[in-house]
Amino acid sequence: MDTIKLLAVVVLLVAGVYGFYAFAEQPLWVRLAGLLTIVGAAVFVALQTAVGRTVWQFAVDSRTEVRKVVWPTRQETLQTLLIITIAVLLTALFMWLVDSVLFGIVRYLTGQGD
Repeated sequence: MDTIKLLAVVVLLVAGVYGFYAFAEQPLWVRLAGLLTIVGAAVFVALQTAVGRTVWQFAVDSRTEVRKVVWPTRQETLQTLLIITIAVLLTALFMWLVDSVLFGIVRYLTGQGD
């Protein structure tokens, strides 16, 4: 039975998209309202399947886990940003120096040096 419900979901979504473009002469808000209604109906039907219930449970569990996270304070975030910025700048400077030295060596070895 779940396969039939999921097939109905696909048919609803395809019909919604087709209707959105088929009724191009209607105002945009009317077409959007119709499309959102059909999408809502498709989601409702999808949630009646085992896959839909699994996805919904995953979303609920994910929300619960996000609430358990201890987020850094503003000061911790700014300090981390400063450290990362300095590290990136130092790495970029080092890479520029290595590139310049290697470029000079290649120019000297190929006879293009001054």
